[in-house]
Amino acid sequence: MLSDQKLVSDFLRSRSEKAFQELYRDKTPHLYQMALRLTARDENLAQELIQTMWITAIRKLEGFQWKSTLKTWLIGILINLNREEIYKEQKKKEVEDISENILISKSSVAHGFDLESALSQLPIGYRRVIILHDIEGYQHKEIAALLGIEEGTSKSQLFQARKSMRNRLSENKNREQ
Repeated sequence: MLSDQKLVSDFLRSRSEKAFQELYRDKTPHLYQMALRLTARDENLAQELIQTMWITAIRKLEGFQWKSTLKTWLIGILINLNREEIYKEQKKKEVEDISENILISKSSVAHGFDLESALSQLPIGYRRVIILHDIEGYQHKEIAALLGIEEGTSKSQLFQARKSMRNRLSENKNREQ
């Protein structure tokens, strides 16, 4: 497998579809999983987000300075696009809390604890931090930089997200008994 710098260099030099496809195939599977989580498993929105992310990334790729990994840079674009989308949606619908609109499906309750469903019900700030920290392995300093928040806010949101997830798990256990 080619290194990220080689893939980017090849693409920037030739601007060929083949070079882009190599870059796309290498990075998109992980980014798509991230997009699915950020969009509460909305496949259409996740696909749209990925397309927009690649368009944005290609436009800005020449200016990428390698101060972070390519993956981190692309995730930053993805998160910012998701943030913009949520802001537009909130403004349009005047929604105070996105998580209130997401209902637990009957099947997830009947078949035990569904992590993805529980994640999708978290407020977006909590969801972003718990995904980045507990699933993706980023540190609070990196999360703060990616999300444009204070490091303490990242820690607080992670604490609250975990607390919420524990509550959902215990509620689910109580239902099963």
